[in-house]
Amino acid sequence: MPTIVIASPKGGAGKSTAATILGTELAHAGAMVTMLDCDPNKSLSLWAGRGALPPRIRVLSDVGEGELVRTIKRHDQDGEIVIVDLEGIASRLVSRAISQADLVITPMRATTLDATVGVRALQLIHEEEEALDRAIPHAVVFTMTRAVRSRQHSGIESSLRDQGVDLIEPALMERTAFSALFEFGGDLRTMPAQGNMVAAIENAEGFARAVYARLAAEEQ
Repeated sequence: MPTIVIASPKGGAGKSTAATILGTELAHAGAMVTMLDCDPNKSLSLWAGRGALPPRIRVLSDVGEGELVRTIKRHDQDGEIVIVDLEGIASRLVSRAISQADLVITPMRATTLDATVGVRALQLIHEEEEALDRAIPHAVVFTMTRAVRSRQHSGIESSLRDQGVDLIEPALMERTAFSALFEFGGDLRTMPAQGNMVAAIENAEGFARAVYARLAAEEQ
């Protein structure tokens, strides 16, 4: 089963939020999911400790550079989907994770700074592709997006598309429920209602379906 790596050199881009939403939605759809918390901020571990984990999910904390590849391969072979949440810097650990990925997702806010730093993640992926002599599927998802897109957002999106970057639709919207996951734990269906839960769940489901469609396409 596939390994999905969530990578961005910039902190605050929404890596852990994207990882948590993706993991919980894939598990809700019936997949067995192992999430590796490789971020020193331990956001996934904090989320997991807030309450009972949703069914079919486990979170492994403190996975360091030395055991990362071994851990990925062990769980990947068990028929699980592995999601790796990485630290917000370019490092050997990040490079090792990308080298094992079936799909790399780069969360990015629609700001000039995020776009500039996010491009570094894409460059790192290309470097790994050259070193491994294989293509590494990768895509960008916009996070904390507002319903009415700004001119800046539209310009950044257009620029990325012109560069051939795969953009995941739907983007992850700016929703109270998404950030509240780290306050209450669990998933969007078990946590106390925060804002428009129907819209939040629809957004999360759409994101997970778009990711899974990319994984399925790579297996064909």
